[in-house]
This record gives sequence, C-alpha cells and structure tokens, in this order.
Amino acid sequence: MPANEKLKDAISHLPHKPGVYKFFDDKGIIYVGKAIDIRKRVSSYFNRSAQHNKKTLKLISQIQHIEFTIVDTEADAFLLENNLIKQYQPKYNILLKDGKTYPYICIVNERFPRVISTRNKINDGSRYFGPYPSVTTMNIILDLIRTLYPIRTCTYNLSPENIAAGKFKVCLEYHIGNCKGPCEALEDETQYNYYISQIRNILSGNLSVAKNYFKDQMSAAAADFQFEQAHEFKRKLDMLEDFQTKSTVVSNTLTNIDVFSITSNEKCAFINYLKVMNGSIIMTQSVELEKKLDEEDADILASIIVQLRMEFDSTSREIITNIELSLPLDNVTVSYPQIGDKRKLLNLSLKNALYLRKEREGRQEKNKDLSEQREIRVLETLKKDLRLTELPRQIECFDNSNFQGDNPVASMVCFKNGKPSKKDYRHFNIKTVVGPDDFASMYEIVTRRYKRLLNENQPLPQLIVIDGGKGQLSMAVKALKDLDIYGKIAVVGIAKRLEEIFYPGDSFPLYIDKKSESLLLIQRLRNEAHRFAITFHRSKRDAGTLKTELTEVKGIGPTIANALLAKYKSVKKLKELSLQELTSEVGKAKAAILYKHFHETA
Repeated sequence: MPANEKLKDAISHLPHKPGVYKFFDDKGIIYVGKAIDIRKRVSSYFNRSAQHNKKTLKLISQIQHIEFTIVDTEADAFLLENNLIKQYQPKYNILLKDGKTYPYICIVNERFPRVISTRNKINDGSRYFGPYPSVTTMNIILDLIRTLYPIRTCTYNLSPENIAAGKFKVCLEYHIGNCKGPCEALEDETQYNYYISQIRNILSGNLSVAKNYFKDQMSAAAADFQFEQAHEFKRKLDMLEDFQTKSTVVSNTLTNIDVFSITSNEKCAFINYLKVMNGSIIMTQSVELEKKLDEEDADILASIIVQLRMEFDSTSREIITNIELSLPLDNVTVSYPQIGDKRKLLNLSLKNALYLRKEREGRQEKNKDLSEQREIRVLETLKKDLRLTELPRQIECFDNSNFQGDNPVASMVCFKNGKPSKKDYRHFNIKTVVGPDDFASMYEIVTRRYKRLLNENQPLPQLIVIDGGKGQLSMAVKALKDLDIYGKIAVVGIAKRLEEIFYPGDSFPLYIDKKSESLLLIQRLRNEAHRFAITFHRSKRDAGTLKTELTEVKGIGPTIANALLAKYKSVKKLKELSLQELTSEVGKAKAAILYKHFHETA
C-alpha cells in the first residue's frame, strides 16, 4: 500500500477524542501536537494543503506514520504534549532550548542549617529558592543574607552528640563575627532557627518580617542605651530597605503573579517572563525562539508558559499576558488587564520583550550590512586586480573531470555577490568529444552554457573563470567568439601550480598577492568547481560499475539495472535483500536469477 494511502487509512481510524498526536518520519518523531478532536485536527493537515505555508507542507511531506494518545481532558492533552516535546525534542516543535542549569539558593536540611548556592536540586528535604537566571543577582542576595545573619558556613555534622563530645573548634568566621559558634554550643538553636525563618521570608520576597525584627531590636537597644548595637541594627535595616528599593516594587497588593508578554516577527518570537512575589519583581527572563511552522503567538506563548513555569518552579495561581490565549491549567487563572497596577506590570514585561526584539533585529541588520560591505569590498578588489570594467557580481567557473579518459564530465559553479549560488550550479555530460580531450570539452561546455542563456534571454555573468592553463582558456575564448559575445564578458584562466592568472592573448601571467581577498575568492571558485565536477564524475563512474555488474548477469537488462541503481545505489545493498524482497522489486523470475548470482558469487 503506498505511503499516502496508509496515512489516509490511519487517519480514518483516529478517534474523535481529546489527546495528543505524533508524526513520525523514517528516523523518529518529528512533531507532537494536541487536539480536542484528534481525527479532525490531524485531517486538517491533509485536507487544507492550499492554506499551509512552505514549512507546514514540508512537515506533511515527511510524515510516514502517525500515533496518538487519548486523554480525559484538554488540560491533560496540554500537559502531555509539553512533556513529550521536552522528552523527544521534535524538530518541528518550538522548544525552550536554553542549555543552562540555573542556580538555586538552598537552605540545607540539617541541624543549624547552612544557606548555600547549588545547581543540583535533589529531593533531600532541603528548601530551594529560585532558580535565578543571573548568578550575580543570586550572589547579591546571598551576600545580603550573610551580612544580616550570623549563619555558619562549615560542613560539620553538628549533632548534639558531636557537639557534646567537643569534636569541633570555632574557626576564623567566629572570631570576625560572621558566626556565633554553634559547633561549640555557643549559640542557641532556637535563635538560629529564628534567623533561618527570616531568611526564608526574604528569599520568598517577604521582607516585612525581617524589617520589623530589626526595627524592634533597634528600638530595644536604643531604649537600653546600647547605641552601638542599635546602630548595627539600623545599618542592617537600611540594607534591607536598599535591597527592596533596588527590587522593582510594583504594588503591595500584587502577590504571587506570573507575567508573560510576547512579540514576534516572521522568523522569531520574543517572550518576557516576570515573577512577582509580595509586590516585587524577584525574577525576570527574556527568551528568543525560532518559529518552526509559522505558529500563532497564542500557540507559542501557551507552550512556553508551561516550560518556563516548570523551569523556574512557579506555583503562581494567576497569570497575566498581553494576548488572549487558552491555557487549560488546573487552579490557574489567566487575565489580560487593560488598566491599573497589573496593566503597568504587563507594560513593563512587554517593554522588555520589545527591547529584546529590537536588539536582535538591530544586530541581524548590522551583521547583514557588514556582510554586504565585505562582499562589495572583495568584489571591488577583484575588479581592480583583474582590471575589469564592471563589478563582477556574477562569476561563473568551469572545470573538466575524467579518469583515464572514461566518463568525461564538466561542471560550472556560480557565485553571486561573492557567495555560492548553488541553484545555478550545472553539470555537463560531454556529448561531442571522444576520449580525454580537455580542450574540446571546454569548448563544448562553454558553448552550451552561454548558447542556452542567450536563447532564454538570461543575464550573462560579468566574469568567467576557466580552471586550467592557456589551452583551456583559448578554447573558451573561441566558444565566446563563435557565439558573438566575446568582449561582453571578461574571461580569465587560473593555472593550479603557481596560481597564475592568464588573460586571452597575453603570454605573460598575472600574479596576485597570495594574501589578497580577490585571489582567495578565485581559489574558492576553482576549488568549488573542482569538487562539483569530481563528485559528479565519481557518481557516474560508480553508476557505470553497478550497471556493468548487473547487466553482466544473464537475463538482467539495462532497464532493470537502472531501476535498481536508482533505488539501492550499490550492489552491496542489493545483496542484503531477501528473495522475497527482490521478488517484490523485479518479479519472481528475475529475482531468482539475481539471488542465485549474488549468493553463488559470494
């Protein structure tokens, strides 16, 4: 059954249920999608082909197999799709590929807990905060915590038995006032744990508990005339105030909100994520994503929201965005505010997304301008070095290839604005020349190339480069003269040994500086033409070898040999086929002949 018939049959058996569908090519999963009705959604790919863009049509052309998974609700389909995309990373799905392992601040699950940074989140009872997209931001918070509170940094096991046995001694951290010596029972565990509870509040974005604590301590110390101690508490209170000021304060009424905004162009989408806790933005992240199938902004954002929330361990029950979208997540509300503090917050997120877009587009435009300037500079140099009358925006280079006179072929490569234009490359089978005659072959291919351009009214190149010495160059010139276009196109030859440039009718070669960009461009042309010719010649030679071996088998003619060649490329692959497989290809009688020949020969 043909592949398209198999797909039609598979689609006809798909259920009218919510779930996830997977498209496969011959190597694996290439796309994962979700649907309220699986059969309707999958059918739309094949029934509305006129409405699809090139990327989607390319996806459809590669589908060889379809699988599906039924789920209970649209929300289940949404989450399953996201998990499958992360697991298989299909090439046609948008995926957040950051490649980074973000750091966390961890309050270690131990007696007299330490506060450390880590990139490994493990289920050991410790409390993790983050992740932080910026290591600098995380270190600022850690430094603040260690300045405010005397937390130990050692890795001792401070069990009651170890401390009672006097196993540990205070270190330098104790003597400079950064630790109060719990290792020698010099600090009360209850007070230490109270510090830890305040640190948890700070890391959760709630600074009010810590601020009230330092205010009370400052007032109590001042009332007791402990002015130095009161000043120290005042200094720590000021540090908290300063830290809160540097965090973008939105509104004290906004707590635990995720903010997402998106803007896009034809190729990419730009997304910003703000995480708001207790009225302050505690984390921000902007990402750029390449579109795979010309997806709508709503589809892209819905997928990335799930990925970013998982990446940054968000448990927010409220999400605000700048576009309407369907987000079937349990106990999560999505809103699109138009006024008020939430709108201001959304505008801030969108401003970040727009800035990322402007920066990326500006960089691409700058790189494009620099590339174009370099191309023009190289072509200007080439024009000067070769004494051309016009800028060689289109250059074509010819080369011949044969092996001991067999399978003579030729190639022509085309560079436009200094870059390969592979759609304009051409192969030539030599038709009028018998034997290894490079001169006559050059005359033939140059004639055929430009005769065709003239007949089709196609533009001629500004420069022709002939890979060879004076002989090949003179034959190319003869071809141009016979076509009456000699003088309309500049033509030069390049000899391989000394990189000599020859002009028609000039017995002395031109030597260009070995480091010159124009010589490097000519060498690139020559090497590309040589590679292209050799590849073509090798494929013809291999095809000839295969045809010869097959046609030597009595009963196997050139038609069957060509058909098998087109499909299997080599005799080795044919020898691996079973008798049944050969029968399906060439029929029972021919298959028996081939199978017997291959295995008797072996």
